[in-house]
Amino acid sequence: MAETDQALPPSDQLAAMNLTDTVEKHAFSNRVLIRSIVGRPDGGAGLAGQRVRAGGWVKTGREQGKGTFAFLELNDGSCPANLQVIVDAGLAVLSKLVATGTCVVVDGILKVPPEGTRQKIELRVEKVVSVGEVDPAKYPIPKTKLTLEFLRDHLHLRARTNTIAAIARIRNALAFATHSFFQEHNFLYVHTPILTTSDCEGAGEMFQVTTLISESEKLEKELIKNPPPSEVDIEAARQVVSERGEAVKQLKAAKASKSEITASVAELNKAKENLSKLEERSKLKPGIPKKDGKIDYTQDFFARQAFLTVSGQLQVETYACAVSNVYTFGPTFRAEHSHTSRHLAEFWMVEPEIAFADLQDDMNCAEAYVKYMCNWLLDKCLDDMQFMAKSYDKGCIDRLRMVASIPFVRISYTEAVELLEEAVKGGKKFENEVKWGIDLASEHERYLTEVKFQKPVIVYNYPKGIKAFYMRLNDDLKTVAAMDVLVPKVGELIGGSQREERYEVIRERILEVGLPLEPYEWYLDLRRYGTVKHCGFGLGFERMILFATGIENIRDVIPFPRYPGRADL
Repeated sequence: MAETDQALPPSDQLAAMNLTDTVEKHAFSNRVLIRSIVGRPDGGAGLAGQRVRAGGWVKTGREQGKGTFAFLELNDGSCPANLQVIVDAGLAVLSKLVATGTCVVVDGILKVPPEGTRQKIELRVEKVVSVGEVDPAKYPIPKTKLTLEFLRDHLHLRARTNTIAAIARIRNALAFATHSFFQEHNFLYVHTPILTTSDCEGAGEMFQVTTLISESEKLEKELIKNPPPSEVDIEAARQVVSERGEAVKQLKAAKASKSEITASVAELNKAKENLSKLEERSKLKPGIPKKDGKIDYTQDFFARQAFLTVSGQLQVETYACAVSNVYTFGPTFRAEHSHTSRHLAEFWMVEPEIAFADLQDDMNCAEAYVKYMCNWLLDKCLDDMQFMAKSYDKGCIDRLRMVASIPFVRISYTEAVELLEEAVKGGKKFENEVKWGIDLASEHERYLTEVKFQKPVIVYNYPKGIKAFYMRLNDDLKTVAAMDVLVPKVGELIGGSQREERYEVIRERILEVGLPLEPYEWYLDLRRYGTVKHCGFGLGFERMILFATGIENIRDVIPFPRYPGRADL
């Protein structure tokens, strides 16, 4: 290596070596990703002269030179940047290529454009391989700027917009970062159930899963088509059984042959089976089955009430109490009739559990995980973050850098309330009253993170009355070892706690909050047999994306949002 090359930092050496690389085709598609061209440090200029096949959707297109050629801005979703493509009129009907949304696959040669142009590289087309046409008069996603609200009415096409595509890549990066972080720290990924049979805690906000309705509708149709037997039909069947039974008796009394008796017994059994079916069918009643005036869930699919999960925490604890460090990452559901910009009916949660660990360890893990995700976006997704900074929140990159680089403030709940009370005395007005014992509202959380400290804050040791029964009771008997990670922009990002590992204490807590013991016997078993100190937390994945991007509405950071009145696709 030349002496000048040795003086370069490693990252620049790598960039310099890559500039003359041959651009690689996608492993499972006969094309080159646009990112592998325009995403290079030189913007693709070092690839000039190479022949490639590219495919994508036209962002903007225009005919030039009195219709002799066309410029197309092509994007395949691999990065926010477009590849400029130049097509001569002799290769295709240009009017069929230039409409926004048109899908084209082209072969061509990469060339450096004339000086003074924005692009570092462009593709001169030699062959148009295929075209997926669009009628611009009907296409609902034109190139004009569209509101995010408008795009929610076109979920199946909104990923073609720059914003939703960028959010998709950021979401993907954060999911990858999540698995990388926990795998690097020796956590086991556990798939917890989406269907749960817990029928007490939070049941009022849970989606119920049942086959009783569909089964009852099916039965009603069947009974109309094939009515149940009448009492006359059943009596007639009983008469047949009686007659067949008498026939068997007579044959036995007459000492008939074995074959005759066997045949007669077979007819008797057939008559009995027919009677049994008729009696069973006569009991069928239209409507949902009931017992003692209540719905009879023993007739349901799981022979009991079932719901969509609101959290995988309790289930994943069973693995933490066996294989130590675990996490679950999946969809959760809440049937809240809320139309706010912060609520969804279906959302994703990341929920780690750590055995042999206390609240301090829990806070350390949560802080390290959030920092890891921020660094990951800055390293792997900077182009998309720059798009978000330009289009939505100019401070989003600085916010990621700040969170990634500085220690989080840690204060007790009591200290947090005192700070809020001081703010009120100083003239700060909150909509929600500030006093010890309240659950901190979003405005309180954002005051602490955006005004008071201007950085993330971890609040710990909350009053037991506002927290769940499974959180470890502190020695003061008034607070529990709970913690929330609060961040600028969204407020609470993470909620967690040290879990109550003492059998007698957790049993008492379950009763204290008015829950029945029976559904939690399995959970109590984890304390009865080989109990272990453990802790964990839950991170609302969509909230992390809101925090990272600066997008205001949670419905825009999940591919297919579900909320009251809407469950499209």
